[in-house]
Amino acid sequence: MNHELLTMNISPQQILKQYFNHNSFRPLQEEIINAVLQGKDTLALLPTGGGKSICFQIPALAKDGLCLVISPLIALMKDQVEHLRKKGITAFAIYSGMNRKEVINTLKVVSESNCKFLYVSPERLETNLFKEYLPSFNINLIAVDEAHCISQWGYDFRPPYLRIAALRDELKGTPILALTASATLEVQKDICEKLQFKQSKIFRQSFERPALSYSVFNVNVKINKLVEILQKVAGSSIVYCKSRRRTKEISDLLNMHAINADYYHAGLLHEQRNKKQEAWIKNETRLIVCTNAFGMGIDKPDVRTVVHADVPDCIENYYQEAGRAGRDEKKAYVVLLYNDRELADLQLLPDIHFPSLENIRIVYQSLMNYLQIPSGSGEGNYYDFDINDFIKKFKVDSQLVVYALKALEQEELLSFNEQVFLPSKIVFTTSKELLYDFEKNNLLLEPIIKTLLRTYGGIFDQPVSIHEKTIAYLLRKDINEVINQLKQLSSFGIINYVPQKDSPQLFFIQNRIKAEDLRIDQIRYKKRKEQYKQRIASMLDYIKKDAACRSQFIAFYFGDEEAKPCGICDNCLRQKNINLSSEEFNNIHQKIINVVQTNTFDAKELLIQLSGINKEKAWKVINHLQAENKIVVDKNGMIQLK
Repeated sequence: MNHELLTMNISPQQILKQYFNHNSFRPLQEEIINAVLQGKDTLALLPTGGGKSICFQIPALAKDGLCLVISPLIALMKDQVEHLRKKGITAFAIYSGMNRKEVINTLKVVSESNCKFLYVSPERLETNLFKEYLPSFNINLIAVDEAHCISQWGYDFRPPYLRIAALRDELKGTPILALTASATLEVQKDICEKLQFKQSKIFRQSFERPALSYSVFNVNVKINKLVEILQKVAGSSIVYCKSRRRTKEISDLLNMHAINADYYHAGLLHEQRNKKQEAWIKNETRLIVCTNAFGMGIDKPDVRTVVHADVPDCIENYYQEAGRAGRDEKKAYVVLLYNDRELADLQLLPDIHFPSLENIRIVYQSLMNYLQIPSGSGEGNYYDFDINDFIKKFKVDSQLVVYALKALEQEELLSFNEQVFLPSKIVFTTSKELLYDFEKNNLLLEPIIKTLLRTYGGIFDQPVSIHEKTIAYLLRKDINEVINQLKQLSSFGIINYVPQKDSPQLFFIQNRIKAEDLRIDQIRYKKRKEQYKQRIASMLDYIKKDAACRSQFIAFYFGDEEAKPCGICDNCLRQKNINLSSEEFNNIHQKIINVVQTNTFDAKELLIQLSGINKEKAWKVINHLQAENKIVVDKNGMIQLK
């Protein structure tokens, strides 16, 4: 199948069937695609697993030219490129770890071929090399994935996203499609402003998930409750934890209770992560206990439970992680376990997540000493960075290091990537004539040389990614022997062999400066801290709610004012179980109407006005009146007559 078969006359529905083998669109996909095809700047809020990629892939295929996809997630880039290529669609990705020659080669191929998709990180847009090739791309659409990263007031702000709008100067008239799964109204507005939307359309799928039953439990011994839940609900599960250590601890305890579990976090080797993830996807492992490093880009429809064994610090992360349950639209359970100490700790987080400038300078100076980077150097370089070794040697608090690094990233001095995987690379550094002589004099190394030449094309011209395990299999040798022979060839000057990197990397955006010269925009920094406090307050509010519908609470948080009580969360079920006579119902009903006729109140104020009435019974009537559209709750939680 070749993309040249497509013409301007083919409809989005035909592309959907031909390339993606679907007969119909999911909610809002078609409307988003049509807005993009009309040349409108568009913001699409679709839940995790809601089919965001279709929204840019189909309009890009329906038009001549190339779609530029901007994403911060290397794993997702590679995954989508692979899927598109399997469908006969030309796609490439440029990501951190590629050397200059590889990047040039990719950009050249993209500019000279019928390439339909180029995936890049936001940092890549600013390089001189990318800017040099940009005019040669016939770009028909700019797709910005994880668009919430553009907002300084969002939960995952990334400075390079702010400069995506600079593409507008080069690509006048090219529409932008911004995509995210979770953004508050303030963040939605900020995305549109920062991307300089002109003729804009905002599409927001309902944040209601009718098949998800949300519950919150205050427990002292979490493992007992966790085992109880998993014994009651069969099927595939995810348990989220805050720390790597906890993932293994909980996994081991679950296995002791005969629950088939494994653990996953960013500190594991690339190969280990892939193996564990694959076993879970195939249902060989029932349950994965993980940090939030797990789940991006995984579309497993049959997850029956998602349990948070630790309290998340914001609704955005909680909603995204919860959204990995029940994608097959069958009933699934989302459970949050907490204790009172955790809630107290949560309120201390703003000071931990936003360390003082003095402490950031101490970490920065220690980093420079640890990496031995001279003043005025480092820009553009990657450095292996073992964070645990650094903490041990310099006796600095682990949380301070993590959040000082975050601050340094947001000030664009450096970036820290825990999930870097740079495959082994080889290029021959000798002439073919000298290689022939070398083989004659080194017969033991001849088989590996022949295997490299037969297996990897272009290995004389540029560094090529290789896989030592594959070479070992072809040679029927042990992998360690293969690695030793590659090192020998490298020491003889026959090849340049760069072994794979699977360790965290620090990338220096700027040269090292003196610690005392380090500056931070204090106004922005303080506002981000304030926004973070508000997100924590919303999370605490969600946990403490014992009557309001949890699904509706989440929907209101994201500005979805149309959401109705779900009827299946713990609070809704509690309301259903409250016995209420017709006389009591009518009495409470009339009192509520009388109160809201005179003024608007939030739920807490309304309950005060209804003094003397059982709170649970009042909530039951409030939910009924809302379901019957007799009262409405606005985005600020204020209740008024319809």
